[in-house]
Amino acid sequence: MRLGNVLIPVTDLDQAIAFYGLPVKFRDGDRFAALDAGGVTIALAGPAEHVTASAAPSYRVDDVAPVVADLAARGAEVVRAPEAGPHETRAVLRDPSGNVFVLYAPL
Repeated sequence: MRLGNVLIPVTDLDQAIAFYGLPVKFRDGDRFAALDAGGVTIALAGPAEHVTASAAPSYRVDDVAPVVADLAARGAEVVRAPEAGPHETRAVLRDPSGNVFVLYAPL
């Protein structure tokens, strides 16, 4: 598991891209944009891609389901079970302290 990006839900993708002013690495219409923050990706999620209510770290893994099972066995709460999106499989969890985070694996 490694930090893949920091996910930030936004209401208007164009406005958020202009606000952050970072180079766009990838964009999927009004759904999602990946911004280059110099070694860390800022992942802007438009309304169709809101998987969290607030900013959250996203960790890239090889296979989401077994990592979710392992973390759940260690006390994580599964907020959203693994599901396939347009570009990745992802799940949302909450750690024992209540912090939300995302696990994802590219398709």
